[in-house]
Amino acid sequence: MLKSIRLEGFKLDNLDIKITDKIKEKMSINKITTESLRLGVLLAIVGGFLDAYTYVARGGIFANAQTGNIVLVSIELSKGQWMQALLHMPPILAFIVGVVVAESIKKSPPKLFIKDSVRTILLLEIVVLFIIGFVPNTVPNSFVTVTISFVASVQVATFRKLHDYPYSTTMSTGNLYSASQAAYVAVVNKDKKSALKALGYFTIIFSFVVGAFLGGLTTSYIGVKAIWGAAIVLVLAVTLLSISEIKRITTGSNAASD
Repeated sequence: MLKSIRLEGFKLDNLDIKITDKIKEKMSINKITTESLRLGVLLAIVGGFLDAYTYVARGGIFANAQTGNIVLVSIELSKGQWMQALLHMPPILAFIVGVVVAESIKKSPPKLFIKDSVRTILLLEIVVLFIIGFVPNTVPNSFVTVTISFVASVQVATFRKLHDYPYSTTMSTGNLYSASQAAYVAVVNKDKKSALKALGYFTIIFSFVVGAFLGGLTTSYIGVKAIWGAAIVLVLAVTLLSISEIKRITTGSNAASD
């Protein structure tokens, strides 16, 4: 039956139960994953930053969420304004394309210098945002907002859970609902798990607010190049993931050599 496996300093031989990589990942407190709060904070800052940026510098548009565009399409169609309705379609289509691109990368990540899909997607975001910073005000705002809609959808499709709970880093309505619900359960039932859940959601919401504040402030002073601030935050996110991966590999090598 049980003979030997090495686990946290204990030895059991020939254990038939396999510990999957998923379980190992959950067991590691210090490891940064796509569900980590620290990463979620950085991504929420980026989400708030982008919304403030497009509103202040690119025509008063919120490019992250598509509810407004869908409503506008419906309103124009109700008036029989088919061409006006079509003008609101590009951001929606860009959002759909972003989801498809993110899912494709997750399914078959490029075999380049970075082999995992998450960092590949973050690097894609960084490159796109860096390029947008060079786009002058003379270029129609629709070009930029469509591109940012693409970036937002890529991020939404990639980072969907915070410690097993669904959340969003580019919009706050769902997070606010989940935070309020968890807080209610925590108070009424004196449930510690719900309290921690609510705290996590409120942390993400606060991070989004901080990002929007920084985005509005820097855009007011710097202009269109302020979007590089969001790119810098994403660089920090990639750095944290890379450091965590290096630690994981080093720890694995040390454990194997023991």
